[in-house]
Amino acid sequence: MADQPGLTVRFEQVGKAVVVTPQGEIAYSEAPQFRQWLRKAQDAKPERIVVDLTGIEYMNTPGVATLVEALQMAKKNRYRLILAGLNTNVRSVFEVARLHTVFEIVETKDAALAS
Repeated sequence: MADQPGLTVRFEQVGKAVVVTPQGEIAYSEAPQFRQWLRKAQDAKPERIVVDLTGIEYMNTPGVATLVEALQMAKKNRYRLILAGLNTNVRSVFEVARLHTVFEIVETKDAALAS
C-alpha cells in the first residue's frame, strides 16, 4: 500500500495486538488508505487493534467514519478496538459527535496495550 502525501501509516504486531499508527492527517483523500490499513489489521485476527493517533494533526468526517466502520467490524468479530493518543483537535471531533462515549479511548499506546 502506497502512502498518500498527507498520511503515512506504521503497522506492527505486538503480542496478540496489532498497532496501527497513522501520521499526518486523515481527510477525504487519506481515508481510503487508512481503511486499507485497518482492514489489514483485522485480517491478522488480533485480540485487539490499537489505533495510535498521536501523530494525527487533523481528522475530518471520512476519517471518523472509517474508525466507526472499524468499530463495527470489531464488535462483529469480537475483538477490541482501542484509540490512543488523541490530541485536543481530534478529541474534540469525537466529543462533538458524542463518539467519545462509544469508542474505547485511552491516553497512550502503552496504556492501550496494557488494558
